Amino acid sequence: MTIPAPLVDRLRSRGWRVTPQRRAVAEVLVGDHVHFTAEDVHERARAAVPEISLATVYNTLGELVAMGEILEVRAARGPVRYDPNVHTAHHHLICTICGKLLDVSPVGVEKVSLYGAAAHGFVIDDVDVTFRGRCPDCAPAGSAF
Repeated sequence: MTIPAPLVDRLRSRGWRVTPQRRAVAEVLVGDHVHFTAEDVHERARAAVPEISLATVYNTLGELVAMGEILEVRAARGPVRYDPNVHTAHHHLICTICGKLLDVSPVGVEKVSLYGAAAHGFVIDDVDVTFRGRCPDCAPAGSAF
């Protein structure tokens, strides 16, 4: 398996103009289990570019989603989060108490499908599974199943 190029390098190779603001947003979206809200991205990007506006962050995130470079994750009742892990098939695990969100690769989920009438005439292109529970910090001690 090849390791994908860093986001800024991929964007530059696609002809995307990498301004200081766009670079700051792209550099925030690096790492494992990154699922920031636009406000989180804005706060972190301001460390590199203090004058960056929240509107610029939203516009940049929208462009990155449209380009397929990041995913929108709507795994809870809270705000949309942005996931840069577009190169590895995965699902999500979310804490229903604190909102912690992690990438997971469960065994067997690739066989999940709808057949016959259960598909309501749809052609299934993808399956997105979200596991919900309580993280170790939020679950009472000894509550594992």
